[in-house]
Amino acid sequence: MGFKKVVFLLAVLLTFQLAEAQSRRIIAIPDINGYKTLKCDFHMHTVFSDGTVWPTVRVEEAWAEGLDAISITDHIEYRPHSKDVVADHNRSFEIASPLARQLDILLVRGAEITRSMPPGHLNALFISNANLLEREDVNDAIKEARDQGAFLLWNHPGWKAQQPDTTLWFEEHTYLLNNNMLHGIEVYNASEYYPEAIDWANEKKLTMFANSDVHGPMDVNDGHRPLTLVFAKSRTEGGIKEALFSGRTAVYFNNTLMGKSALLEPLFFSSLKYSDAPLRLTNGTSKVVNITNNSDVDYELVLVQPGVGLDAPESLTLKAHHVTPLNLNGNSEEIAKTGEINLYYSVKNMFTASDENLIVTLSFKNL
Repeated sequence: MGFKKVVFLLAVLLTFQLAEAQSRRIIAIPDINGYKTLKCDFHMHTVFSDGTVWPTVRVEEAWAEGLDAISITDHIEYRPHSKDVVADHNRSFEIASPLARQLDILLVRGAEITRSMPPGHLNALFISNANLLEREDVNDAIKEARDQGAFLLWNHPGWKAQQPDTTLWFEEHTYLLNNNMLHGIEVYNASEYYPEAIDWANEKKLTMFANSDVHGPMDVNDGHRPLTLVFAKSRTEGGIKEALFSGRTAVYFNNTLMGKSALLEPLFFSSLKYSDAPLRLTNGTSKVVNITNNSDVDYELVLVQPGVGLDAPESLTLKAHHVTPLNLNGNSEEIAKTGEINLYYSVKNMFTASDENLIVTLSFKNL
């Protein structure tokens, strides 16, 4: 059977399966500070480069998984199916667009500039014409993307095929950064985490990403694909672009979140709900605070300093979509005079740097 027929039958099968399901997952990650939290994947491939699915399948998968926005970033320089799938570099976007509009998935026009290291592979998002990125010199290709108003991100910086021994930042990346030709970096790609990338993002003010880089059919079972959480002023393509250039993203993979503390802290507290009624805790008494976690994330807490006048749990997991009791015990007369109880916890699955966890303060009225 020819490649064209295989691709067509696979696309039909996946479309039928998704149509049969007729259901969409809801990803419960809250909005914060007047921003909408959009669930996005900005790195994926189709048969128009080295993927194995039709562009509409990527849209259907995104809809079924509860995503808000995607970008199909087929390779400019690497198209192994080109003898069978003959088209220009804009075709995958053009095929996917009508269904994306129908399903209310924001589809960002993108492409992957695919070169050896340095500088490696870069995704160009919000371009206007992918065909113009086909240039012999890599810097000419990246400049063209920049001049089209693109947001440019460095893909999988620690990919072993290009950096087998260590993950390095090259002079070429400094050149791109200094010339407005590098704006973001993948901290997580497919199933790989690059600790250097989160530190570079902080140091060089790059926007953080987690993307699937999916090539075959997406299969997330009971979990979720790696996601870039975008904190946008509006659920629009323009809202996403403004947020990316402003650095308002967080990385979300497995049960882990990474990003700036200014974004992670409100995300944490927006996930929780508990009573603000005074506890009236005194020496020798116990009180229970029931904390509801309305998000999909199990927050793993570790106490970073003892409470003043009370005993609190050394560790605590606020399970997703559960109510978790926080048990507090007064251990001195001082607690009865305390107007506000503050507990300082490290959130072990929220990272602000490769070796730093988010520190949160759980505050409760006492008097």
